[in-house]
Order: sequence, then C-alpha cells, then structure tokens
Amino acid sequence: MTRKISVGGVELGGGAPVRIQSMTTTPTSDTEKTLAQIRRLADAGCEIVRVAVRDEEDARAVRAVKDGSPLPVVADIHFSAKLAVIAVENGADKVRINPGNVGGEAQVKLVADCVKAHGVPVRVGSNTGSIEKSFLEKYGRSAEALVESALANAALLEKYGVQDICISVKASSVPLTVQAYRLLAARTDYPLHVGVTEAGTKESGVVKSSVGIGALLLDGIGDTLRVSLTDDPVEEIYAAKRILRACGLEKDFVEVISCPTCGSCEWNSMRLAQEVERRTFGCKKRLKVAVMGCVVNGPGEAKDCDIGIAGGKGACALFARGEVLRTVPAERAEEEFLAELDKRLKED
Repeated sequence: MTRKISVGGVELGGGAPVRIQSMTTTPTSDTEKTLAQIRRLADAGCEIVRVAVRDEEDARAVRAVKDGSPLPVVADIHFSAKLAVIAVENGADKVRINPGNVGGEAQVKLVADCVKAHGVPVRVGSNTGSIEKSFLEKYGRSAEALVESALANAALLEKYGVQDICISVKASSVPLTVQAYRLLAARTDYPLHVGVTEAGTKESGVVKSSVGIGALLLDGIGDTLRVSLTDDPVEEIYAAKRILRACGLEKDFVEVISCPTCGSCEWNSMRLAQEVERRTFGCKKRLKVAVMGCVVNGPGEAKDCDIGIAGGKGACALFARGEVLRTVPAERAEEEFLAELDKRLKED
C-alpha cells in the first residue's frame, strides 16, 4: 500500500479511493473564466484541479482561484522555483514540478523549504520530454530513464525534508507508460498519479487512456488519475469515471448494459440506450439497467439487471431480474420503460 498524503483535505494513497483530476485550459490570471471552468469540472465529478502558472500574474492569481474554488488547487510549475514559491504563498494546495526544468539543487531546495513550511505536497512529474540528459545517455528514452529521473528528484526533495510527495512517469506511448509505472510501483511507496500524456483528441485519447490507466488500475497501481484529452476538460472527467467504473473502483452508479444490435433488432434500441446513459450518468445509486435489441437472448443475458427492456416485432418486453413484467407496443415502449426506470431511481 502507498503512503497517504492530503491535497487540500482530499486524501491520496494509503487505501483512499482513486481520485480524479483535470487541468483548466484558461489563463489562471483570468480568475473569472478559470473559476467557471473549475465549477463545471466539480459538477462533473472532478476532485482535484490543476492550473497553469506561466508567470507571476498567474502565481498571484492562485489566491483568488483558491478562495473561490470548490476543489483543491494544484499549481503547475515549469522553469521557475520562484513561481512555485509565490503560488504556494498564495494558497496552492499542491505544486507540480517537472524533473530537470526548475533549475539546480539550490532551486529545488527553495521549493522544498517553501512547501515544507506551508505543509503542501509536491508532485514530481516525470515525462519523456523532461528526462535529464544523464539518464537519457544511460538508459535512452525508456521506462528506466523515466523512473530514475523521478526517483532522483524525489530523493532531492527528501534531502531537504519533504515527505509529502506524489510521483508520475508519463509517456504518450501506452506500453512505455505502463512499463514505467509497473517499474516505479515496485520501487517506491509514494502515491502515484497515473495517466497517458499527450494522449490526443477525444476519440483516440479515451482509447489510449483507457488501455493504459485501466491496465495499471487492474494491477492495483494508481492513487489518482488524469485522462489527458485535447478537448473540453469536462470530457476528461466523464472518461475517468467510466474507467473507474469499468475497473470496479466506483460502485455507486447506474450501470447501463446494451447489446451492439444486429439484423434481429426491429426497433431503435440504440437511441434509447444512449438516452438512458445520459439520464443516469451522474446518479449515485447502485442499479443495473439493460437495453437489449431483441428478445432472443435479452432477458436471459440481462438476468442480473434490476430493470431492462428487449424489443420484438411491434412490441417490447419490460423485465426485471430476467422475469418479464409486461409487454408493451413498440410505439409506447420508450415512454413506459423510462417511467419504470425513474421509479427505480427514486426508490430508497
């Protein structure tokens, strides 16, 4: 089990639930737009948010963002230990630094002294674009280089008394990312932030992130995650929640199963399945719902579902736990099924 740290009151590691993170796409100094985006992320289920700190204006704006944010705020720092210090002094709940780009040991000590004084954790974020030259020369662009870089920088923070550390070792390659995290998990008990960096647009990025993050979570590796998408960051939260659910790490939700449909389907089950998922996605209730294309296998395949529907020629069967409740005309099937579903959702 990994160590436990706290990010603005949200626990990471040590058996705490896997936490969902994202990052704002707005200039942090535009606090109004940044807070509006943070609120949307929180409503979608985000638990920790990161903001870019490009300059002193951004660093000082962390105070207003922090004061108005419903989520803990992480300051994303590159190239400047001074900006990390200003962000922490202005209320950042955590800082993220990249190995090799905040300067030498003196600059790392500056960050270490500040976060230690304020009780703020640090994420050491190693990725294939920030590996120090010495590790690249020794290991090449590899999992070993990522891990050695991250651990060396964590050790430097430890040297100056910092213990609240979270580590990530990301690459845009899924196999390399998974290999690096498995190697890292065997060598440290620090909590791990998992994700595939530069995963791409929504369609390809969700696939790459699901494969990489899912593989790690099923191995028991990962204390917090970010799905990195070139899209609205709220889409990252939806994808992250689906990954956690698929891995069995989120329990209180409505699971919707549906068949892919085939030539035996004689009604628009696809549209209903999409509508059911849209209606129930944010519900914190354990319920299993089936939308099946036909009655050939529908009730049998969905025997463990609390409520389901399966189509037939001109009629659909509503069923629960594999037992048919009633048969309704196809033109009324959607209305009656959604009414039945709403009753189940309102039950205690």
